[in-house]
Amino acid sequence: MTRPDYQLQRNAFGRLELTTADGQAHVGVVPVRAFPITAADDGIGLVDPHGHELAWIERLTDLPEEMRTLVETELARREFMPEIQRIISVSSFATPSTWQVETDRSSTSFVLKGEEDIRRLSSPALLIADSHGIHFLIRDRYALDQHSRRILDRFL
Repeated sequence: MTRPDYQLQRNAFGRLELTTADGQAHVGVVPVRAFPITAADDGIGLVDPHGHELAWIERLTDLPEEMRTLVETELARREFMPEIQRIISVSSFATPSTWQVETDRSSTSFVLKGEEDIRRLSSPALLIADSHGIHFLIRDRYALDQHSRRILDRFL
């Protein structure tokens, strides 16, 4: 593990602050995963509030423990992606429709505005965006129960 040529710490206001090797400080830094589902711990950019990349982390495990903890904590704060484990029902097979689902967090319902809000990721994963912009993950659509797969097939 090599020490990066920058420092990362939380400032007095709780925001991430990155200090580069030349001493320039950047406040409000946000970690962004390049591949949040397929390679969550590889390829993480540290960007400023305007979206400009300031630093690149090849692998999260390459960081020293204290920096890794800061990045992981910040990522957990901004990433909210419940994983659908079962589709209980849908109000209609035409969109918009209300879906009742069980996720890894709890049972919930959401509105699917259109079939285009179901994105195919690397097979067999799907990403479903609800009407509020919350993303729900189906990691393996073939691992769902038969009832859930039948409902899902009507929208694919």
